[in-house]
Amino acid sequence: MSKSIFYNFLLLLFFFHPLVSNAQSEFIILINNVEIFDGKSDQTQKGNVLIRGNKIDQISSAPIKIPASTSVTVIDGQGKFLMPGLIDAHYHAMFASLSQIALLTADIGFVNLVASKNIENLLMNGFTSIRDLGGPTFGLKRAIDMGVVNGPRIWPSGAFISQTGGHGDFRLPNEIPTDYSKGLSYAERINAAAIADSPDLVRLRTREQLMLGASQIKLMAGGGVSSVYDPLDVTQYTEEEIRAAVQAAENWGTYVTVHAYTPRAIQQAIRAGVKCIDHGQLIDEETVKMMVDNDIFWSLQPFVDEGDKGVLSPESRAKQLEMYAGTDTAFDLAKKYKMKIAFGTDVLFDAQKAAQPGLQLLKMKRWFSNIEILKMATGNNAELLSMSGKRSPYAGKIGVIEEGAFADLLIFEKSLVEDLNQVADTKNNLKLIIKDGKILKNNL
Repeated sequence: MSKSIFYNFLLLLFFFHPLVSNAQSEFIILINNVEIFDGKSDQTQKGNVLIRGNKIDQISSAPIKIPASTSVTVIDGQGKFLMPGLIDAHYHAMFASLSQIALLTADIGFVNLVASKNIENLLMNGFTSIRDLGGPTFGLKRAIDMGVVNGPRIWPSGAFISQTGGHGDFRLPNEIPTDYSKGLSYAERINAAAIADSPDLVRLRTREQLMLGASQIKLMAGGGVSSVYDPLDVTQYTEEEIRAAVQAAENWGTYVTVHAYTPRAIQQAIRAGVKCIDHGQLIDEETVKMMVDNDIFWSLQPFVDEGDKGVLSPESRAKQLEMYAGTDTAFDLAKKYKMKIAFGTDVLFDAQKAAQPGLQLLKMKRWFSNIEILKMATGNNAELLSMSGKRSPYAGKIGVIEEGAFADLLIFEKSLVEDLNQVADTKNNLKLIIKDGKILKNNL
């Protein structure tokens, strides 16, 4: 065998081994007597669900008959509440539960181990899928898909792409001016961030993330709270730079989403062709109309003031309060114009928040009914994730209970339509977790 053929064989083995390792023989689960929320309807229905392999095979209000010779696991749902697995549309698997200083100084192996522990907790709280919007998650995702660790499905962005001095620039002041002869910064080396200044460099960094397996691209288009250098009002990147990322992503059949709070940053990103805005708390009505006209998905987070825990600098705390002040207006405008809204938490550098993901979902009650929240965190979020098209890492529907969809299912003690507060205590209230047709928890 020539060296080139052997090398290509190793590459194929590296990239496709997870698919082989995750293969499983077909098995059947029958869940009887449940109240079914399908992820998109305003009403629930009583019925039974048959799972074959990792997909939902049949849903019926009548008893589902299985041939006597078939090996099947039968679960009595006891009339409890069955729903699709929850989806977080704005998560940072590698950044959620460690401090920023730890992430930038600790060994990446340690960071991965902490992240895997946190991501397992997220799954056991009912979140079976996430859109990861920045961080070196490709290795963690691969470990989950291979069954090495338990965690949700991950739609990864890879490194978020930032201009110099932007929301994703973690470099120290003594690393400026940039000296490329010294190599990349630590955050760039571990693929947490990618600094790019010019359309050509933005295009290159976008293509690098797509090469590594990004399902969508994340750009920093405006100022941020936790970042050191950028005031909240600054607009980041030019229209030409953002368009370079959009064109590169569209060539791969996927899309760009941007971090942006202000009307100017959002409007520029829309003109450049982005398909999703994340945040937008400082938006105005004119910009919301522009989002509606361009069919933009709005990924909004329930950012409300919970008091300063002393984690932020005075400068970042001031930016945080300014951003919080716009949250109610943003949600009111989103509702007024019937925007396509996705639910996401964007938990960063906060182990306590990361440990209780259900509490972030409950904050949505400030603006929405229980059924609206459930639809947002399942079917709506799944629609956003489907915008990755063929770059989606999983070939199947999520966020819904329908024939042919992935068997990512939860059973709660009582109806979440009536009592959403159950998500604050999943240890006692979440009775059954199935992901990819595998039973991870069964307390029925």
